[in-house]
Amino acid sequence: MKHYWDALIRLRNGCPVRVPKGTAICKDTVALEAGRKRGSIKKSRNGFGDLIAAIESAAQSQSAASPSAKDLLRTEREKKESYKELYHMALNRELMLLERLAQLEKEIQRFKNVVPIRG
Repeated sequence: MKHYWDALIRLRNGCPVRVPKGTAICKDTVALEAGRKRGSIKKSRNGFGDLIAAIESAAQSQSAASPSAKDLLRTEREKKESYKELYHMALNRELMLLERLAQLEKEIQRFKNVVPIRG
């Protein structure tokens, strides 16, 4: 029984040994992490009541703690939009600087006494 509890603790801490990280906590994943077969944790077997309650509690806390796919997608889209806005602002700034440079070069051309540094 101890190997089931150890497996649940490893899954809850996010450092499983036998199943991939981020696997949802359920009776089957706890059994697989403990090195047993799927379905080895059953209510009908003696001594599994407390373990099943702990697994269900851990599963609920895991689902509440992890953000949903929609939330992740929304944040990534917001990041994309902010980077897109920063990119357009940089392009606008570059165009303004090019325009100002052209104005200053025209002013230099108006003055006849200014000699260019390069031949």
